[in-house]
Amino acid sequence: MAGNKPVVWVSRPTFESEIARLWPHFEVHEESQEVKFTSAELATRLAACDAAIVGLKERIGAAELAGAKRLRIVANLGVGYDNLDVAALTAAGVAASNTADVLNESVADYAWALLLGAARRIGAAERWLRAGQWRATEFRGWLGTDVRGRTLGILGMGRIGQAIARRAQGFGMPVLYHNRSRLPEAIERECRARLVDKATLLRDSDFLVLVLPLTPQTRHAIGAAELAQMKPTAVLVNVARGGIVDDAALAAALREGRLAAAGLDVFEGEPHVHPDLRTLDNALLSPHIASATTDTRRAMTAVAVDNVLASFGHGPHAGHPPNLLNPEALATAGATSHPTRN
Repeated sequence: MAGNKPVVWVSRPTFESEIARLWPHFEVHEESQEVKFTSAELATRLAACDAAIVGLKERIGAAELAGAKRLRIVANLGVGYDNLDVAALTAAGVAASNTADVLNESVADYAWALLLGAARRIGAAERWLRAGQWRATEFRGWLGTDVRGRTLGILGMGRIGQAIARRAQGFGMPVLYHNRSRLPEAIERECRARLVDKATLLRDSDFLVLVLPLTPQTRHAIGAAELAQMKPTAVLVNVARGGIVDDAALAAALREGRLAAAGLDVFEGEPHVHPDLRTLDNALLSPHIASATTDTRRAMTAVAVDNVLASFGHGPHAGHPPNLLNPEALATAGATSHPTRN
């Protein structure tokens, strides 16, 4: 990677219409296909660029940053950023950013798709039909769970959680939520949501949707003890991060009838899925695609590009990347050698 312009490495194919906005200012190196990079391969690529646009598969910490003396920003293609060691990035004087807000509505839609699909056993019914079976004429065949009027619980009431709650109004569902802090009263009224403690949320929810970030504190926030507090008729939906749920404990609860169903878009140890979950007809599974719409993925790319442009003094946010996770890194960068190439 050589030239007169700063170099941007893009770790995966995205949307050329957005990446093209980098071309006047940068030498852009975009991977032509999805690749799982080793730590050493990541270190090599980061050492040769001034900015990087990466996805959740790229896990970046101190080892990967060791030789990245020119690197100024890592722009993550996702709202979650548990793939980034933000402390290591900050110590190296490298800014980190995410794509907050642009995927709220798409993820909320998908949470409802999983909720409804799990409640009405759509995954299992489709597999049955594709196998050449037919049970629609059996009066008590394929009985699912009604949604309307039941209680929706939301664990983690950020912008995505709020978008999920607003949709509950169309189903006449009371909404309970548990969060690190209470929402402003105006937002509670808009969402028609009531703050409760975690034990009450687990006990009273007919449908529990998880929308909280993965941190050391939230790992296995739903484990065997929490599942035991839920109704055996309840449905669990996870569109947040794998690791928030103890997948082995969840599989046991589903298999033993201690929980009615689950709709899961994320898993511990992705891309691997706990083998017991794969065998259960009351587990509706999807491969981490809650934000996967054309408009949303294009918007995520646009935000990442905006963050890179701003870091080098270009675009409407020049000098002030709009989605910084570690603004203190800018101060660190001022005292760190970051040679520019323009």
